[in-house]
Amino acid sequence: MAPEPEKEFTLEEVAKHNKVDDCWLVIGNDATGGPKVFDVTTYLDDHPGGAEVMLDVSGQDATEFFEDIGHSNDAREELKKHMIGVLKLSEAEIEKRRLDAEKKKSAGGGGGMGVIAVVVAVVAAGYFYYKNNMQQAVEA
Repeated sequence: MAPEPEKEFTLEEVAKHNKVDDCWLVIGNDATGGPKVFDVTTYLDDHPGGAEVMLDVSGQDATEFFEDIGHSNDAREELKKHMIGVLKLSEAEIEKRRLDAEKKKSAGGGGGMGVIAVVVAVVAAGYFYYKNNMQQAVEA
């Protein structure tokens, strides 16, 4: 017997579930298996960050918020328990998400190397300053 297909929800349907007694979130992207819909209503009181942080993004795509926090693997396992379906996307929405992901990737690309270059420059300047002052102190 084939597995039952996952229930699909649109963003419009998810948006209706944005209250303390009915709280849904969309979390996921291509890197995490696609956007999934979660009913976290029963988890609000147990959330370590408090219910308010989830209610602030209830009825919405909370992927960026969820990923920026840096949730643990345990948190991700807990989230799976509340999955009720997948987000149904139109072709236009799929293309918009793809373009947004490309923008973020190109905007953030190389940022780490820039920070490393600045740190190296500061360390080198400090070394030469220290070396120069020590040499002047010895000559004096």
